[in-house]
Amino acid sequence: MVSQVGAAKDAAGWIYEFTLTAGPGHSVALAGSFNDWDPELLPMAYSPETSAYGCTIHLAPGTYEYKFVVDGEWKLDSNNPNFAPNDLGTLNSVLVVESK
Repeated sequence: MVSQVGAAKDAAGWIYEFTLTAGPGHSVALAGSFNDWDPELLPMAYSPETSAYGCTIHLAPGTYEYKFVVDGEWKLDSNNPNFAPNDLGTLNSVLVVESK
C-alpha cells in the first residue's frame, strides 16, 4: 500500500509511505522508476506493531511505476488498483504524484 504522509512536502517533493503487510522474517524491498529498479536502495523495515514492512521516500510530481520485492520475488501492490504493463510481459503498480 502507498499513502501520502499528510500534507508533508519538502524541497525534494512529497513524502510517501509504502507498506506491505507480511509476517516477520522476510527480506522486503521497494523498487521502481524512482530508484532505477534497484531493490537494494530501498530495503523495507518490519514493524511488529503493524505487522507490516515499510519505508518512506520523497517523490517529485510525476508518474512512477514500482513493485515490492519479497524474498527475491517481484510483487504488485495488491492495495493499489492502478497498474501498467512492462517490457517483461508482467505488470507494475503505478503511482501518480500531483503537483499541488
